[in-house]
Amino acid sequence: MTTPRPILTGILLICLFAVVPLLADAQRPSVPRVGVLSPGKSPRDDAFRQRERFEAGLRDLGWTPGSNVLTDYRYAEGNLDRLPRLAAELVRIPVNVIIARGLTITAARNATATIPIVMAADPDPVRSGFVASLARPGGNITGLSTQAPDLEAKQLELLHGALPSLARVGEPVRGMKSDTKRAWESS
Repeated sequence: MTTPRPILTGILLICLFAVVPLLADAQRPSVPRVGVLSPGKSPRDDAFRQRERFEAGLRDLGWTPGSNVLTDYRYAEGNLDRLPRLAAELVRIPVNVIIARGLTITAARNATATIPIVMAADPDPVRSGFVASLARPGGNITGLSTQAPDLEAKQLELLHGALPSLARVGEPVRGMKSDTKRAWESS
């Protein structure tokens, strides 16, 4: 039995209409998409102008927000219960990377194991459970750590050099780690 020409033509047209958009998307260069997860307020209420500074930093590096890089911001507005939902939104978009800090790192980590997460200055990412070690973080989290137990003795030495009559120094801490405590005691 032969297939009637109009039916065959219709099937070919349907296939063509289905494939052409896919080919067009494949040829279009993709623009990287950055997700920023913030526990704080949106730009209109942000006294620290974090979004403005972040985008200025992108421009300094040759990235133009809205042109050669897209940025998707999610603000918890101080309501930390919103963070898991906001992180999940960024994953669904999907973004190529998530910028997170503080409590937002946990929400981002729980939302994805594949999208890279750049943490902004966690004090101790190993102790927080975000990375296996500073030398080999593993997983999908990287970024900055403000942990510097080896520098604490040097910092005290510099402080004593600047203020030789200083006899006592205190630092408010929450749950001092044993390595930090040893550094302070040996200084």
